[in-house]
Amino acid sequence: MKKPSGPPSLIRSWMTSPVKTVKPLDAVTHARRIMEEDRINQLAIVEDGRLVGIVTDRDLRDAFPSVLDVLRADASRNRKMLSSPEEVSVEMVMSANPLTLGPDDSLVDAVRLLRREHIGALPIVEERRLVGMLTRSDALEALLAIVEAGDRIAESVHAPLRR
Repeated sequence: MKKPSGPPSLIRSWMTSPVKTVKPLDAVTHARRIMEEDRINQLAIVEDGRLVGIVTDRDLRDAFPSVLDVLRADASRNRKMLSSPEEVSVEMVMSANPLTLGPDDSLVDAVRLLRREHIGALPIVEERRLVGMLTRSDALEALLAIVEAGDRIAESVHAPLRR
């Protein structure tokens, strides 16, 4: 379990850093390979050290043609050329200008934003530079650690009373 690196109420304590990134003109196949190798669901898109977007595993799945689409195109003998995934850049499928928070913002605010917007991660930016990523998994890790710490405190308070 990840231990907080600062006050447990702050994003800084739970965010993942450093962040895996790709550039806008990288191929979606490159982004997909990174996500698969690192077992992550989101990648930050960075240009000149600045966050310009985010791409998710769903964005990448949608960018790859399905076997059925390829078969249909072959069957119809349509002369329309399908782009290969190697020709599709990350910037073509990314979400530009993603919601962000800062490392010293409240973990509670981050969780509320993740929940309200139905998103899986928030890029964490400080002075316009990407410094971390807070995922739903990071938030659940924080919840678990905080609840377990509360249980230990409650146990230590109640243990002497049972004697």
